[in-house]
Amino acid sequence: MTDHVLDMASVADATDRLIAAAGKLDDAALHQPCGLPGWSRGHVLAHIARNADALVNVLTSAHTGEHVPMYTSAEARDRDIEEGSARPLAAQLEDLTASATRFNHAAALLTPDQWQRTVELRNGVTDVAARVPFRRLAEVELHLVDLDAGYAVGDLPAGFVDAYLDYVVGERFAGRADVPALLVSTNDGEGRRTGRAEGDPVTVSGSPAALLGWLTGRTDGTGVQPSGPRLPALPPLG
Repeated sequence: MTDHVLDMASVADATDRLIAAAGKLDDAALHQPCGLPGWSRGHVLAHIARNADALVNVLTSAHTGEHVPMYTSAEARDRDIEEGSARPLAAQLEDLTASATRFNHAAALLTPDQWQRTVELRNGVTDVAARVPFRRLAEVELHLVDLDAGYAVGDLPAGFVDAYLDYVVGERFAGRADVPALLVSTNDGEGRRTGRAEGDPVTVSGSPAALLGWLTGRTDGTGVQPSGPRLPALPPLG
């Protein structure tokens, strides 16, 4: 069950950890590659800040009842990230803090009824506003791993790992023709099917963190055991 109040508190905690990790870098480190192909650490930080502002637009739609696009266009989104990636660390940290404050302010304006309104995200995806804080939490937590600044999948909070694993298995990958049929089994023996609806699934088992790292493309599958000779290939989650 969605708890946007709890998720907002988790976002604040994750943002504090992100800013602390980024603050230990220097200007030169921001130009170095990160965990995402083709991006530097500066790209990651710029993206996280612009995502906060994009979700402000989504929450504003819920608050006013008027449609505000999450991004004005895909091209504008990519351009803003590229232009923001080259900034020095001080500017990046200031932007992360200010954009997080704007996100918190937009969330504070919503009434209980407005949290239940349907909102539109990227690429025509819709959801209820109450799930926006969880989506923001995923952006911050996973991209903190991508920043490659000493924070790994194994460091993610257990509550987030369980919740996001449920989301990926139960929603994001469920029924997708480009995802192989999988039976995802945590070490406690629980198994859930996801991916392509047809065919016999490959069972993949491991700890929740190991499974999440592999499913989201943050690890090479270390700690995940397939029932077949090798782990199947997955599409990028983003």
